Amino acid sequence: EVQLVESGGGLVQAGGSLKLSCIASGFTFDDYAIGWFRQAPGKEREGVSCIESSAYIPYYGDFVQDRFTISRDNAKNTMYLQMNSLKPEDTAVYYCHARLMSNSTQYWGQGTQVTVSS
Repeated sequence: EVQLVESGGGLVQAGGSLKLSCIASGFTFDDYAIGWFRQAPGKEREGVSCIESSAYIPYYGDFVQDRFTISRDNAKNTMYLQMNSLKPEDTAVYYCHARLMSNSTQYWGQGTQVTVSS
């Protein structure tokens, strides 16, 4: 059974930090590009960051502005999103995502809530 299980969300004050984790199982994690998306109430889901399976080149949404860092540990089948200098507008449900570029197979986590108070 394929699973992506997020953890690390919560309530934090503006300027604070959180580190999200996502543990993958049921597929060959190393072969997949991984990333994080978020969805705020009343808004569309948007990409936060992604990293390729082999090149390890990270990409970030423009709104990140050097505040977040994506990483992966293939030995632990885990991806991370370190979020610093959080802003109230970062409040959203954050989803981890894995995609096999060769055939577009993709998987989603269940989401973890991040709330940033002002």
